[in-house]
Amino acid sequence: MSLGSDHTGSGLRTALFRLRRRGARAVAMPLRGRLALLAATTVALAVAACALACWFLVRAQLLNSLDDSLRESSVAPGAVVDRVQSGQCTPPDQPAPNPFGATVQVVDPSGGNCVIVGRKLDVTDADVRVAERRHGETLHTARAADGTEYRVRTTPVAGTGLAVSVARPMAELQESLRKLALILTLVGGAGVLGAAGAGVALARAGLRPVDRLTGAVEHIARTEDLAVRIPVDGHDEIARLSRSFNAMTEALASSRELQQQLIADAGHELRTPLTSLRTNIDLLVRSEETGRALPEEDRRELLSSVQAQMAELAELIGDLQELSRPQAVPHAAEGEAPEPGGPNAPGGPGGSGTAPRAAVVGLHEIVERAVQRARPRGPRLTLTTDLAPWYVRADAAALERSVVNLLDNALKFSPEGGSVHVVLRDGVLTVRDQGPGVPAEEIPHVFDRFWRSPSARSLPGSGLGLSIVARTARQSGGDVRLRRPADGGPGTEAVLRLPGAPAPPPSEPPR
Repeated sequence: MSLGSDHTGSGLRTALFRLRRRGARAVAMPLRGRLALLAATTVALAVAACALACWFLVRAQLLNSLDDSLRESSVAPGAVVDRVQSGQCTPPDQPAPNPFGATVQVVDPSGGNCVIVGRKLDVTDADVRVAERRHGETLHTARAADGTEYRVRTTPVAGTGLAVSVARPMAELQESLRKLALILTLVGGAGVLGAAGAGVALARAGLRPVDRLTGAVEHIARTEDLAVRIPVDGHDEIARLSRSFNAMTEALASSRELQQQLIADAGHELRTPLTSLRTNIDLLVRSEETGRALPEEDRRELLSSVQAQMAELAELIGDLQELSRPQAVPHAAEGEAPEPGGPNAPGGPGGSGTAPRAAVVGLHEIVERAVQRARPRGPRLTLTTDLAPWYVRADAAALERSVVNLLDNALKFSPEGGSVHVVLRDGVLTVRDQGPGVPAEEIPHVFDRFWRSPSARSLPGSGLGLSIVARTARQSGGDVRLRRPADGGPGTEAVLRLPGAPAPPPSEPPR
């Protein structure tokens, strides 16, 4: 018993192994082969369906023709009676002469029969019902003793209690159907082979652009050369795929270039405070090592400079960390600002790419807190506010940092004793200073990373503040820009627009 079980288990494992190998071969089949196989299979199914339909239609037509010939070759009732009465109706066990290959037999109500011409046929219940006058006619297929099939028509014999069956062999019909089946099989096989060949040719022609795309991808993976572009011809799906691939490689190349530029700029910006720190610390260390104490005033200046450079370095690192966070831009309909909590809002059910900490917050409250943080940075300047309620979906901490950056920028360039006006109306935050203003040719560059105008390079700062503002505005579905005041006065206006509403959504209270 154990031997039989082991043998069965071994056979099952062998069968499973073969199935897995076949599945692996099917999966490893190239795309061209799969397309050709799919085309051949589809054509084979279509040809098989058409061939079956044709075969059955021809068979039905031939049967109808045979039935019509049986109706035309009816036997006169008098002849049947004469044959029966004269004893010329042969008993079933004796063959009768059959010069025309047809069969005529007489059936009585009891199911008995005698052959006038041809061979004895099986008597069916339908034949008996005709003899009993329960049916007027019947057409069916019957089989002779030698296995030959006949098409039989049974009709009642008038004036008697008998029925006569006239039958013709179906050999000719079956031979015609066999020839038709052979022809359909050959034609269908030729069609399937032709479809497979055409599928291979079409697959090669259709997949040629995909081969080019695959070659380009493999080249990029091997060489990391993002300058590769695929020629685009036409407007079909392959052309769209090629355009998308070119756009992707262009975006990757731009991202790599920006990354390299960011690293280079960050290294350049970090070098300045680090150099100053090293110089000041070296002076302090040399003073301790040589025993020559620095004057108290110089020592205080050195320590103050070290503290300032440390603060500048910490601010620069914080800005770099902020810029290194994954950027997410919500997708709103063109010309339509998403409402807080709405389906197109950042972080809403239909939005995408929102920062993880996004929530409905009061922009007017964030601006008020930012103003309180900025006041000590400009003790000799006047900060005025006019804030109307406005609720947005955003990261509160990032948004407050951005507003503080706008205020710092305004305080930095405002003259001593000047004023900075902060106005919030209908989701538009305007910060206006009274400084010298930004030249028109420099406005397109103010939101670039590490960019500083020539007049501001002597002032503290890393050149990342406005870049952080622009990033936060995009993440919140808005935008920011600088402009000259509309009234023609001095200074610059920073305009931050954020989509939202004057009241929070009832389903989500503001945080």
